[in-house]
Amino acid sequence: MSEHLSREFFNRPTLTVAQELLGKIMFFEAMAGIITETEAYIGQDDPACHAARGKTPRNAVMFGPAGISYVYFIYGMYHCLNFVTEADGFPGAVLIRGLMLFEPSPLHLNGPGKICRHLGITRNHSAIDITDNPSFYLKDSSLTPPYEATPRIGISRGQDKLWRFVVKSSKKITLLKESLCQEG
Repeated sequence: MSEHLSREFFNRPTLTVAQELLGKIMFFEAMAGIITETEAYIGQDDPACHAARGKTPRNAVMFGPAGISYVYFIYGMYHCLNFVTEADGFPGAVLIRGLMLFEPSPLHLNGPGKICRHLGITRNHSAIDITDNPSFYLKDSSLTPPYEATPRIGISRGQDKLWRFVVKSSKKITLLKESLCQEG
C-alpha cells in the first residue's frame, strides 16, 4: 500500500477530490475503512457551503491549507467529518457520508453522524493535518469503484447540484475489504 494521501491530492478542485476519495482507505486510531460516499461543498458561491457567508470562527479551517480535517457539530447531536480541499484561502471541503469499516470488524456506516459517533470523532479532531498524522490519515487503494452523482442530502439550498457521490456496487469494495483483512 502507498503512503498517506498527500497535500497535493487534496489541493485540487473539490469535485475531483470528492469523486477520487471513493475507494480510498481512511485510518482513525485503531479503525480503518473504505470511503463509499462523499459530498462536495465549494466556496462562497455554493449556498449550502458553510463558507457561503464568509469566514467565521466555525468555518475558518475551510479557508486554510488542503488536507486538513474539518469537523463540525449539527442539530445539537451530530459531528460531521470533512477534508479541506482547494488552494489555501479558498473554502472547499468534502463531507464523508459513507464508510465501510474492515478494522476492527466489518461494518458499513452510512451517514456522517454515524461515522463520527462510531469512530469517536468530535470537534477535537478538527484542524488535524491528515497528510502527516500517524493516527488519522488516508491511503490509496487498488480500488476505483463505479459511482453515481446525486443531489446532496439534508440541505435546503443548492439542491440542484449533483455533488453527492455514492459507490454503485459494494461488491468490489467487499472483495477489497476481504483482501485487506487477510493481509492484516
